[in-house]
Amino acid sequence: MGASTMPSLADRITVFAAASLGGALDEVARAFEDDTGHRIALSFAGSSVLARQITLGAPADVFLSANADWMDVIEDAGLLADGSRRDFAGNALALIAPAAQAAPTTLPETPEDFAAALDGGRISMALVDAIPAGQYGKAALTHLGLWDAAEPHVVQTDNVRAALALVALGEARLGVVYATDAQAEPKVRSVAPFPAETHPQITYPAAAIASGDVATASAFLDYLTGGAGQAILQSHGFLPAPEVPE
Repeated sequence: MGASTMPSLADRITVFAAASLGGALDEVARAFEDDTGHRIALSFAGSSVLARQITLGAPADVFLSANADWMDVIEDAGLLADGSRRDFAGNALALIAPAAQAAPTTLPETPEDFAAALDGGRISMALVDAIPAGQYGKAALTHLGLWDAAEPHVVQTDNVRAALALVALGEARLGVVYATDAQAEPKVRSVAPFPAETHPQITYPAAAIASGDVATASAFLDYLTGGAGQAILQSHGFLPAPEVPE
């Protein structure tokens, strides 16, 4: 009897991924499975939640973070496979509103403009001190002089997709999410992007976890950063990974 061509159990890997990658990463994973025969289980949550789970021993093979800080936590704990860390995507930040809501149509320029845009409603954001999208959003609003006006009206969520959902449901009048989130949800509209200079550069790093299946994880990371994976990510609105300055 010949050897089986079916993937072994060792070829099933678990990928912990930032919530904002939902949809795009599902498509990348399906393409990788079709091309290689390996299998992927995806687990989405806020980057901070996933990082803490990994440090506590959760069985992840790959970590995809929405910022460098939470990847640094895993690296500083000595949990990354040597040489596996790489940046694989960028993103932009956007102010959103429910699709059926007429105002605002531009980014508010003053606290008074912001209050008028809220019109007594709420603004949804991911946790502003822990989740990358919330941290970027707070930085942008602070840079524009709008944070003091926004803060009393902020509804904080565990991840950016939950902030998106509040706007889609009409439970928040405004939201701060990634541009890719706005693109993924037809029940919201993008009011305006936040200028890139208002917040730290949005970079998504990836790495294999040393205690996992490093060989298959590395193959997946190669796919993610290769032509096929990048084409899928960019079709969902993700930007190429920012280049590291010389």
